[in-house]
Amino acid sequence: MSPVTTLSAEQAARADATLARLNFELPPGRVAQTGAEPRDAARLMVVGEAVTHHIFRDLPGLLRPGDLLVFNESRVIPARVMARKPVDAAGHGGGQVEVLLLREEDRPDLAGHGPHLWSAYLKPARRAGNELWLGDGEHRQRARVVAQLEDGARILAFDHDIGPHLDHIGRLPLPPYIDPGSSDDTWRERYQTVYARAPGSVAAPTAGLHFTPELLAALDAAGVQRTTVTLHVGAGTFKPVTGPVAEHTMHAERYSVTPGAAQAINRARAAGRRVIAVGTTTVRTLESAWDGTQVRAGEGDTRIFITPGTPVNVPDLLITNLHLPGSTLLLLVAAFAGEDRIQAAYDAALRGEYRFYSLGDATLLQNKR
Repeated sequence: MSPVTTLSAEQAARADATLARLNFELPPGRVAQTGAEPRDAARLMVVGEAVTHHIFRDLPGLLRPGDLLVFNESRVIPARVMARKPVDAAGHGGGQVEVLLLREEDRPDLAGHGPHLWSAYLKPARRAGNELWLGDGEHRQRARVVAQLEDGARILAFDHDIGPHLDHIGRLPLPPYIDPGSSDDTWRERYQTVYARAPGSVAAPTAGLHFTPELLAALDAAGVQRTTVTLHVGAGTFKPVTGPVAEHTMHAERYSVTPGAAQAINRARAAGRRVIAVGTTTVRTLESAWDGTQVRAGEGDTRIFITPGTPVNVPDLLITNLHLPGSTLLLLVAAFAGEDRIQAAYDAALRGEYRFYSLGDATLLQNKR
């Protein structure tokens, strides 16, 4: 399964109009720099026929016994690594290059370069050269630049599997508006969900950052069920729409749905129990695995682009943070909940001092279907 959504001219025009109508001025101070402490102390806006205001830890009282929460259990990897160019016999070279590893690549056309291939953004890319040394000391790793992708990313071929070394030489790829400080030790805990298991994301599935072990236990006690899927969040997820929507490229992201998860979701739907997606990445996974009648187990790459007019078939509710204007995520929530409800919710958030984006407050949206 490798779903791709190509927008028709009519869909693209509708998406352009939606972004224009939902455009808003966001004061810089409203972009959260730190998460709420404790995590479940963040605010939660419930958006349905009316808009109501809560604290995230109120969630068990807002859900029903038998509801099924679906989490994305992907784990953020320390994908930002400082590298240096090699130094030649004359002492030239050694310039520093910042590497943002995106994902492991399966490229049969590049099989001659070995099995350890990664796509990556390099900064500065044009002066990076053809060979880089990532990290220092015993975990230092050599990479060769062997190809370039359409979006400017490079394919790096490593001599060895770099995965086991990233904890030693890499840092978490925090959003650019967050100051990581001199060490990311704190962020290695705070920029992960408490249930993260499968390494592979270069950005956190941030709706899940509000959950604590205590809240999960309270949800269990309330009879709320849960299952997990995986979508490894890529750097393109948060790429703003800078021109016409028809020209926006959705980057491929790898997802998987286990047979157990598919069975749990399909059983809930068949029994009339609500399916609640935790985060837009979970929505994109579920809709990518939807075959028209049920969620199918499997894995693949998805470029699915959910915009107003696109039916969202699987989840009944969506937990998600407040998104930035001009983003594909804003289009997704408008498709899910309806433009009028999103307009009302964001007006209320701006009036009510809600905090936006990855570390900000949350919403619980009802599917408009």
